[in-house]
Amino acid sequence: MSDYTEPVVDTPEPAPAPQKKKREGKKLTDKQKQDLTKHMDKMKKGGMTLTEQRSHRMKLMSQMKKDPKMTANKAHKNLGKK
Repeated sequence: MSDYTEPVVDTPEPAPAPQKKKREGKKLTDKQKQDLTKHMDKMKKGGMTLTEQRSHRMKLMSQMKKDPKMTANKAHKNLGKK
């Protein structure tokens, strides 16, 4: 019997995964939320499909988050200009 031991090989530890930064997004104010809800009710009654409503709502929300004083109607008009 021999006293052979396996040589110790230093294996580098894998680097930890980089931490993803959480988006610190701006929240809509209560007034903006109410305006958006009323606007979307109008759009639903106007015959907009569910998919169109969702898309429209997301576009309006992104506009409204940029400016806390922006209303749903102003955001809607801005979308028409683009």
